[in-house]
This record gives sequence, C-alpha cells and structure tokens, in this order.
Amino acid sequence: MSRIKNKTTKNIISILMLTIGTIIASLALECFLIPNTILDGGITGISIIISKLSKIPLAFLVLVLNIPFIFIGFKNLGKSFLLRTLYSMICFSFFLSFFGNFKPFTEEILLATVFGGALLGSGVGIVIHFGGCVDGTESVAIVISKRTNLSVGQIVLMFNLIIYTTAGFIFGFDRAMYSLLTYLITFKVIDFVSEGLEQAKAALIITAKGTSLSKEIYAKLGRTTTTIKGKGLISGEKEVLYCVLTRIEIYELKNLVEEMDESAFITILDVSDIIGTHIKSNNKRKI
Repeated sequence: MSRIKNKTTKNIISILMLTIGTIIASLALECFLIPNTILDGGITGISIIISKLSKIPLAFLVLVLNIPFIFIGFKNLGKSFLLRTLYSMICFSFFLSFFGNFKPFTEEILLATVFGGALLGSGVGIVIHFGGCVDGTESVAIVISKRTNLSVGQIVLMFNLIIYTTAGFIFGFDRAMYSLLTYLITFKVIDFVSEGLEQAKAALIITAKGTSLSKEIYAKLGRTTTTIKGKGLISGEKEVLYCVLTRIEIYELKNLVEEMDESAFITILDVSDIIGTHIKSNNKRKI
C-alpha cells in the first residue's frame, strides 16, 4: 500500500515539475530569444525558422513536427517516456502560445542570449530530470548512437550546426553566432540541472538480482552491463552492475531498478570520455 502511495506521490511531483520546466523553457523562448531572432537548436529551432518565414504559429509547429520523433522515442524508450513526453510537449506548446502575447523582456542582444539560454537550459533540464522531453532530436540521436560510433552529443551538435548555418543565410550570421552561443549556454545548464556536467553517464547498481536486472536493462534500454562480484559488510554477497548510458535514459533506469529490486543501491557517475567498443542493442524496446 505504501509503495502505491509513494509511486502516486512521485508521479504527482513529476507532473508538477514537468509543467514548471515547460513554463520556464517557453518563457525563455518567447520573451528573450525569439523576439531577438535567436534560435534554439533541434526541432524547436526548425520550427522557429518556419514560423518566422511563414507566420505559422510556433506552438503548432513545435507540436506537429515533434510527432514522428515522439513515436521513435516511444519505440526505443517505452510507454512511460511516451506519456511524459506527450504531456511535456503539449504543455510546452500551450505556454509558447501563452507567452507569445508578452512583450520582450529585453531587446539587448547579449542579455537576451545569456539569460534566455540560461532559462531555456534550466527549463529543459528540469523536464529531462523528470523523464520528459520537449524536443525529439535527442531521442532520435540515441537511436542513431546505438547503431553508430557517434555519441548522442556529437549527433545533436552536428544537427544543430546545420540548423544554425541555415539560419545564418536567412537571418544573418551574427544571429547564427548568437544562436550558437545560446546553444552552448543552454547545453551546459541542461547538463547541470538534469544530472551533472557531462553528456555520458555511468550507473553503478548494487543488487541481489544482478542477472535478471541485467537482462531487463538490455531488453528495455538496449544497454549492456558488466557484472562485478561484491560483498557488503552487513548485506553480504551482492552483484555490482556497471552500465554506460545517456542522461535521458537515467530516469528510465531508476524506475526499472526500483520496480525489480527496492533494496538496490544506485550511483550515477560522470563519464568524460569513452574509449573502446561499447556493445549496443539494435533491438527495439519490448513493451
């Protein structure tokens, strides 16, 4: 009974924080960045370009253009990711429309870049921390990363460089450079708010159900684990699982471990570099 109550409380808090995150992110875009023609990256950046050229509402474009990417994320990260992401994107779209009626907080380009980037990173970081997503680029990058030697960060960066180069030809390269600066600020703030300072993460899981948990992690997240034998001073024989993953997968990993072994102990570590071959599953997630 207490477990159900705790899970309900956790879900309520998650919904509340996802809402707050989307409010902050949409405020940053509509009141700092977009009025000064500073672009975000990813699908949101593409939506801003199309909106400025065609006058189609940004809120509509963000929601519609992300639909295929939501489906891809669902196939690889599961139903709970789908529900949280749908909720986040609907809220994000709504608040973009709401704040679109506000006057810009500043017309000073440097202030808009710094404060807009920091606020956007804070909002998106909160959403990622609680298992949601307001831009489908990263979920697609995870899929590509699992099939190539490129990291998620490298794929997202290449995608955004294409967007900013295109924006440079349309709006001027000074705006493209300000947009790139905003992206760098946003990227660092997202990492700080969501889980830490690095894109790649490693999880150490101390559990008595190492074999079954390893199989479940591989089946659900497509991530392999290394098993190390351990012994606790009080708890006795244990298995320590080591798994490298991305920040957007951490929420799913925590839920998965909690469901299978409530007594498991999880530590999330920063990874500055990955050298060597890391086996990745090409299988679609099983629901």
